Amino acid sequence: MTDPGNAASTDQNQTGFDLGASAPAGYRVLARKYRPASFDDLIGQDAMVRTVSNAFETGRIPQAWILTGVRGVGKTTTARILARALNYELPDGSVTGPTIRMPTLGRHCQAIMESRHLDVLEMDAASHTGVGDVRQITDGVNYAPASARYKVYIIDEVHMLSTAAFNAFLKTLEEPPPHAKFIFATTEIRKVPITVLSRCQRFDLRRVDADVLIANLSSIAAKEKVEAEPEALRMIARAAEGSVRDSLSLFDQAIAHAAGMVRADDVRQMLGLADRTRVIELFAALASGDIEAAFREFRDQYDIGADPIVILSDLAEFVNFVTRVKVAPATAESGAYGETERLRGRDFAAKLSMRVLSRMWQMLLKGIAETQAATRPVMAAEMVLVRIAYAADLPTPDEALRAIDTGGPSASTNGTDAGATRSAAPSARMEAAAPPVRASFSAAPARAGLEAFAARQQAEPRAEQQSAPQLRLSTFPEIVALAAEKRDISIKAALENDVRLVRVEDGRLEVALEANASRALVNDLSRKLEQWTGRRWTVIVSNAPAQPTLRAQAQAQQNELENAVQADPRVQDVMAKWPGAKLEVVRRVPQSQANADVPEPPADDED
Repeated sequence: MTDPGNAASTDQNQTGFDLGASAPAGYRVLARKYRPASFDDLIGQDAMVRTVSNAFETGRIPQAWILTGVRGVGKTTTARILARALNYELPDGSVTGPTIRMPTLGRHCQAIMESRHLDVLEMDAASHTGVGDVRQITDGVNYAPASARYKVYIIDEVHMLSTAAFNAFLKTLEEPPPHAKFIFATTEIRKVPITVLSRCQRFDLRRVDADVLIANLSSIAAKEKVEAEPEALRMIARAAEGSVRDSLSLFDQAIAHAAGMVRADDVRQMLGLADRTRVIELFAALASGDIEAAFREFRDQYDIGADPIVILSDLAEFVNFVTRVKVAPATAESGAYGETERLRGRDFAAKLSMRVLSRMWQMLLKGIAETQAATRPVMAAEMVLVRIAYAADLPTPDEALRAIDTGGPSASTNGTDAGATRSAAPSARMEAAAPPVRASFSAAPARAGLEAFAARQQAEPRAEQQSAPQLRLSTFPEIVALAAEKRDISIKAALENDVRLVRVEDGRLEVALEANASRALVNDLSRKLEQWTGRRWTVIVSNAPAQPTLRAQAQAQQNELENAVQADPRVQDVMAKWPGAKLEVVRRVPQSQANADVPEPPADDED
């Protein structure tokens, strides 16, 4: 049997950590060739490196770690680096304990990084899920390491172990021998039992930022003597979605695809992506309601090979980018976006309202799902674009109601375009004309739909006015009395018990609701009031200070009345003469009946 130490020293002259001395020479993919060998090489995991560094320096090394994160962020690589740090030892014996500072290869480093060290055992839990596999570990953990300082067990995809296998691990994991360490890696941390998590020190390896991935790819391109356009590297970094391994695999593929300089067009063709500049043009056409230009741009992208789903996804990504720039302008400074995206993103963020961006986002989310399920994705994607373009200039429901209450949108007079007038209002989609966005947004179909919608909404109240007389209500008790008059017991009870008045005026009711109020109460009340009064009512739930409910007010008045009666000297004399007597009912009696001592039940509006 070959001593791992000797094997490691023999392989120290090799470049990298993936091929041993006996392995045949050949091409190594970038993901393996540039696999990190020390904590200094890890990118994007500064918090984890700092925690491990402090633990090693203070000697507070746990018996088990669990590493979690998405694919390709370095879980298995980090586990091997930890195993190397635990067993780092120079041939001259100058290092006597675990350390994260490993400037040169130690006795065991090469064998550990190549997964062939006798004392660093790796197991794939996806193919070894049973109790028998775990029993081999628990039986062998009691034996001392053959040559290294620690016996390290690396279990990848640990969440794949069966429940029985996890239970067999618990005792050994909680009280392992001093020479044993466990390192678990998983992409599904929620599937790991809490009894196992509580025995491990957990590290969440985060997705690597696009800026960091771009810098890493640029560095590797320089080492490989490969020229690459910055836009091409940005595309690869975005497509990798925070995975270092995916970014290197895509870059490897792009180098082979380009057979020379890696250009953005080559990467776009390889990944089936749409041109980002053209995606922005498509966004501008949709925002202005120009469906003809949107169709033309979409078809041009489709004809050169862009996938319809990818086009919609890129469009949704740009909507998200504009929204983030609107909320946090510093987002536009990220190096993951090109100069055109940053400039146009700031321009759109300044001109588009949040409600418009939110509406586009919702339509795209639903549209992407529809396109994925459609038998003809290109047609489904075009219909999604139609929906977005036609909704570009439509008002929100509250704006439509406000326009109706004020007489509807102004008609075109003296040749004035109503759409241009509407676009100049504060609620317009864009505020001023600035290239490359057309501020007029004169989308004839969208405007026609808006005017038809407003005309229908105006016609309905007129028809109702002819069929039912209008009632004017200016106080809350009048509303309650009307509900009683209409014999709507449920609405009357809700108004008395669940509604706290904030403000009321004819046609508008602002209230606060009790916790046990029905969720449909606001809509039901608005609909009932419209039916009863023959005109529209707006019912709004407010967080402003509100009056108590009518029931609470009546109860407070009743309590005040009972307290006043009990404080009356005559009542106290009666209570003193008849011990044990108590007041049952206290009612207000009209003055005309006071002498006759005839109680009268209170009316509803007096409670």
